[in-house]
Amino acid sequence: MCYDIKASYESQLKRAKRRGDLAAVEEIMEKLIPLTDLPIHHASGFSHPELLIYTNETPEFPTVATWGLVPPWIHDEEQLKKFWNNTLNARGETIFEKPSFREAARHHRCLIYIDGFYEHHHFNNKTYPFFIQRKDEEPLALAGLWSEWINPNHGGKMNTFSIVTTVGNSMMAKIHNNPKIKGPRMPLILTEDIEEQWLHPMEDERHQKNIQSLITSYPEAELKAHTVGKLRGKTYKGNVEEISEEVLYNELEDVIT
Repeated sequence: MCYDIKASYESQLKRAKRRGDLAAVEEIMEKLIPLTDLPIHHASGFSHPELLIYTNETPEFPTVATWGLVPPWIHDEEQLKKFWNNTLNARGETIFEKPSFREAARHHRCLIYIDGFYEHHHFNNKTYPFFIQRKDEEPLALAGLWSEWINPNHGGKMNTFSIVTTVGNSMMAKIHNNPKIKGPRMPLILTEDIEEQWLHPMEDERHQKNIQSLITSYPEAELKAHTVGKLRGKTYKGNVEEISEEVLYNELEDVIT
């Protein structure tokens, strides 16, 4: 799964900076970043933070969006609050089947750039958080689904998104061992050469198969992980820069190698 992330200004601006469009970068920093919760050193999806996504409609300029996809058929805020904790993640294997995601999977896909994500390891009835990132510490491009929801009470619009997940690789199999979940999971991480394929319009069944072919595990060799301080409870430090720094647990020395 992917319920905890780190996202800096730099990671969110990666796609825009690729073009070398300094005016666009400046506009994002001045007009969009203040509308988000960035920088996010640690945030749980259950707090529904706002960050930037790059959608298939505006692939070169980001949109502010709230984590937790809200389909258009949600009819009021009360239903929304009951619903959107269940759409923080979307299982890649079923995005074209589930009512919550199938419309977005067909027509509203997006990219979310983050520095890394956190997962919990279970050992002796305790949980230990890990921070996972690219070995070169470059931003990760996550595959996402998005939706625009219009509040019927006042007509206000809200963009929302879900992070697509897939089967965990061998490293995630060691870390993500939640006994309540069938098999390890991880976010769907896209390499730079296939990001555009994820955003490409889907016109027929052939295009759907192309999208489905992208839903694979990211290579273990490209990632690294280390344990960090607690992300829940009394000792949690909050959204502070040092939250992703390594913290060693002697009891895990022989568990994760």
